Amino acid sequence: MSETQKARMLEGLAPRPLMPGNPYLPMPARVREIITETATIKTLRVVLEGEGAMERFHFEPGQVAQLSVFGVGEATFVINSPPSQKDYLQFSIMEVGEVTHALHNLSVGEQIGVRAPLGNFFPYEELRGKNIFFIGGGIGMAPVRTIMLHVLEQAKDYGSISLLYGARTPKDMSYQYELDDWLNHRDLHCTLCVDKAPEDWPHREGMIPNVLKELAPSPDNSVAVLCGPPIMIKFTVEALLGLGFAAHDILTTLERRMKCGIGICGRCNVGSRYVCTDGPVFRCDDIQAYL
Repeated sequence: MSETQKARMLEGLAPRPLMPGNPYLPMPARVREIITETATIKTLRVVLEGEGAMERFHFEPGQVAQLSVFGVGEATFVINSPPSQKDYLQFSIMEVGEVTHALHNLSVGEQIGVRAPLGNFFPYEELRGKNIFFIGGGIGMAPVRTIMLHVLEQAKDYGSISLLYGARTPKDMSYQYELDDWLNHRDLHCTLCVDKAPEDWPHREGMIPNVLKELAPSPDNSVAVLCGPPIMIKFTVEALLGLGFAAHDILTTLERRMKCGIGICGRCNVGSRYVCTDGPVFRCDDIQAYL
């Protein structure tokens, strides 16, 4: 174990898998499939090149990758396929700038670069035996999807498993091809909501923090895992605290703040911590003052 890993353990941070070889050197990958999720979000399924590359690649739910479009740049995205999926790596990308625009304009078969796995991950081993309440808002459903699917694969090891997934409108919901499966899953209590519902919307209407208060999940032996826009995270954390959840039992991920991914550039600090070396997954008692 390296001195850095020992130091992290002393700080209460679990050691994590590190990238082999040169951390600056991306692995070549090919786009296998492109899914249009919403007007601004696309999902890329990519395959690492080289014999056995996919089988050798290992990551934990919550870890991220730097995707690079050669000649344009790179940006950070959570790997939102579960670790058991060995046919491809999945990334959901909202178009917000130059790199994401280039990623949105890729075609099946084109090559990109992948630097991964980066960052820490959701502490699913520590959560065994607990009730887990997942909360995803908009594109924030991407990291929640990863850990939720991983937990559902081992549902017998956990308590009740619930999901609250919300977006502005039904058209703004990603993974619509999976929603029926989530709603009907025997081990998942799934609630969908939108800020303003059309007449034919059969689910909840309201913003996530308000719907959460209506659902009123019990904090007893429970952990909440959430991700979404910063303002949604802020008010959802407040709602959870109001329901009696301890800040230590609220987990979120801040990968959107990551830049270089390996602690060199110093641009992703949250107080004295860096998202790329100490996160992107944090317990809220560590970062509550910065939400």
